[in-house]
Parts: sequence; C-alpha cells; structure tokens
Amino acid sequence: MADGKTININFPFEDSSKGYYLDMTETSKDAVRSNLLHLLLTNKGERLYLPDFGSDLKKYIFEPNDKITQDEIKDNLNQTIINYIPNLQINKIVFENMDIEEAIKVIITYTITEGVFNSQDTVEITF
Repeated sequence: MADGKTININFPFEDSSKGYYLDMTETSKDAVRSNLLHLLLTNKGERLYLPDFGSDLKKYIFEPNDKITQDEIKDNLNQTIINYIPNLQINKIVFENMDIEEAIKVIITYTITEGVFNSQDTVEITF
C-alpha cells in the first residue's frame, strides 16, 4: 500500500499506480471534481437507496438545442449540485456547439467554498 492521505475514489475509475485497487484522490479539489463528475454522469434511479441522485443529462440528448432546453439543463444541474455537493458553488454553465450537429459540450465553472480558501475549476462534458 502507498503512504499518504487519500480522500476518496477518483472518477472515472482507473487502476491505481500506488498499490490501491482503484486510483484515489489526495486533495480536496480532486475529490470535489471527482464527486461532481460522478453526480453529473449518473442518471437518476441508477444509485441504490438514493433514487434522486444524479443529473439526468442523458435525457436531454434528443431534445432540441435551444434556449429552453439549455435553461432546463441549467436548473437541473444547479438543483442537483445544491442537494448533493453543498460546498460547491456554480459560477457559470456554458453550452458550446460541436462540429457534429447532434453533440453539445456543457462547460461548468465552479468554486469550491471549503473553509477559508476558495478554489475554482472547470468541468467539460460532451453529449
């Protein structure tokens, strides 16, 4: 086993190079990012005993790429993140069209409000 403090399992899952079964996060920033990705990529109803956990982003795949759908996605993401990651504040959610007409990239800029220090990061998801 590796020495050092770990916080939780890194997402997406990977083999550990430090002797653990899975790769682990070692900083709060990495842990929050991993938790956010896990939350965003999980459909509601997939997690046992937490049927409301997840963002249901995949249900928007066949919806029109318009302002109404984007506002619906923003509301969904904001509410989901407030419920499950309270130490994370969403700064901005931006939608970027891809070269392929059917794909869209969601860029989430957030601040981790944990203790005295704040740190910012960005997550990009293409669907």
